[in-house]
Amino acid sequence: MRIKLLFGKQKELLLLAKKQETWKDLSLKLKLNQNYLVNELFKETRTLSEDTYKLLNDLTGKNFDEFIVERLENYWGKSKGGKNAVESQLKYFKPVSFNNFLAELCGIILGDGHLEYYQNGKKIRSYSLTVTGHSVKDSNYLRKYVNNLIKQLFNYDSRFKNSNDGNGLYLVVNGKRLIEFFEKIGIKPGNKKINSQGIPAWILENKDYLAACLRGLMDTDGSIHYISKHNRNLRITFTSYIPKLLDDVRESLLRLGFHPSKIIKGNQIFITRKEDIQLYLKLIGFSNDKHLNRLQNFQKKASVE
Repeated sequence: MRIKLLFGKQKELLLLAKKQETWKDLSLKLKLNQNYLVNELFKETRTLSEDTYKLLNDLTGKNFDEFIVERLENYWGKSKGGKNAVESQLKYFKPVSFNNFLAELCGIILGDGHLEYYQNGKKIRSYSLTVTGHSVKDSNYLRKYVNNLIKQLFNYDSRFKNSNDGNGLYLVVNGKRLIEFFEKIGIKPGNKKINSQGIPAWILENKDYLAACLRGLMDTDGSIHYISKHNRNLRITFTSYIPKLLDDVRESLLRLGFHPSKIIKGNQIFITRKEDIQLYLKLIGFSNDKHLNRLQNFQKKASVE
């Protein structure tokens, strides 16, 4: 049996187990080849064996069971695939309850996502969920993190395609029941601005869901940067051209204890206070490597200066 964790959590578990030791020390404790540990398990190209997973939990004193996406039989990759997998996806829809992962995915869809159905005459031909990102900067986020969220929640497989100019990357999931589900929980298909789309009520009513949703929104339509060329304090910016969504994000930040700016230029909100930046990283954080890498670079520069 092999354990598949939510993307990023396997790496986190290994780092917790490693602590201040070397990879060689950890490989000896786990009785694994060091190259396999560093180049495959740490990079999450391979899942953990059940024995290794249990040992890592013992070493860290943590329990990562809540992050388990699937428990897979050994050699699971050689089982059914291709046409059978596509057909089973069309027939099967995994029931989903409200939770943090669903709230985060809703934030991603509210940010750079789009729900639609293609209608030909009176017949609807295609239902789809699309999430858009940069082909390089957002590739890891879309191909692994968002893809795994969808797989974990709905057991649906995503497909990927590049834009004609090669700069854009699209994650696409097709499914009538999937689109109908999101419509029922408060995200409408079609143009989000015309629909006056905001954050669904079930998310607004729960602070944990709200923090997760804001993470999805910031990972897609947010950025972290210096305040200016001459001011090296950090600023987190959220940009949206959907007035209702922008209002909801600002009100949500206020509710969670932040001090966001007023809406600037009709499409932006800033978080600037140092204590707000610290609170954001503690309470909400980022899942997108693009933002995490920028943050780490800023922190390294600050420590040198």
